[in-house]
Amino acid sequence: MTSHATISIEPVGVRWQSMLPPLAVLALAGLGLLSSDYVVTVLGFAFIYAIFCTGLNFFMGYTGQASFGQSAFAAIGGYGSAILCADYGWEPLLALLFTMAISGVAAVFVGYPTLRLRGHYLAMATFALGLIVYEISIEWTSLTQGYMGYSGVPPLGIAGFDLVTVKQQLVALAVVALFGVFVAARLRQSRFGRALASIAGSEPAARALGVDIARYKLIAFVIGALYASAAGSLFAHFVGFISPEVFGVTMVVQSFAMLYLGGIGTMWGPTIGAVIVSVLPEALRGLKEMQDIAYTAILIFILIFAPRGLAGLSALFKRDRAQTREGA
Repeated sequence: MTSHATISIEPVGVRWQSMLPPLAVLALAGLGLLSSDYVVTVLGFAFIYAIFCTGLNFFMGYTGQASFGQSAFAAIGGYGSAILCADYGWEPLLALLFTMAISGVAAVFVGYPTLRLRGHYLAMATFALGLIVYEISIEWTSLTQGYMGYSGVPPLGIAGFDLVTVKQQLVALAVVALFGVFVAARLRQSRFGRALASIAGSEPAARALGVDIARYKLIAFVIGALYASAAGSLFAHFVGFISPEVFGVTMVVQSFAMLYLGGIGTMWGPTIGAVIVSVLPEALRGLKEMQDIAYTAILIFILIFAPRGLAGLSALFKRDRAQTREGA
């Protein structure tokens, strides 16, 4: 499925504007440290979804394909970390890295035949993947404990040092989210990123230029799986509990809302969308019965007046400023 998002390769030179998003993320984390544990938990979920959507943006935004099955790899990461740490005493970081490797291998085996499909057929195939893994997490009770879920998952930690408080974990999640965006930005500005942009623009044209479309699609799919697995593992360690409902259709819908609201195909769009979609319902909780109506109205308003997402507004302002200079 071809994406209509405009993908532009930004200059490598660092401008002061490029420092605003990471500073905003750090400021948000700092605000969380001064708030209650409830606010910290909401922000923690936002950063986890930011990691998940950054990976999804690789396949949907940069490559212009459709994937409804990234939740499957998040489930592999979440249950993998829960089982390895709770039952076998693995270090959380080691379990996270190991499950990422398993998810990457699984993405290769699943993606090689699946990515030969195009358009709606690819979307349905990836959606089926997510549903299959979801059903496995319910029915394979001897491994996943079904709807009872997995409890007793230890908090994040490294080399024997555990992040026992949610505020410590929030800082770690913010750092991981920023690192994920940094890696995505470097890849986007590389030859690999330019190849993905050509595929998103026109597959026949990219093929004529010598781009191995199947290979680059598979690599983008695997990268998205690695991000999703990391997000699933971090969720398990952050909450201390994992169950099938986390990786159901709701996760797909929320991640799509975050991606399009923030700006698909942009560098910081997934992070912006994840924060907005996670925080906004809590900010509107005081409206009680009108909460859902207000939340929906705000989302529709943003999508109407910012069709390229909130991150796309900066490009729009730059273009208007350039047109004003030319007119002057």
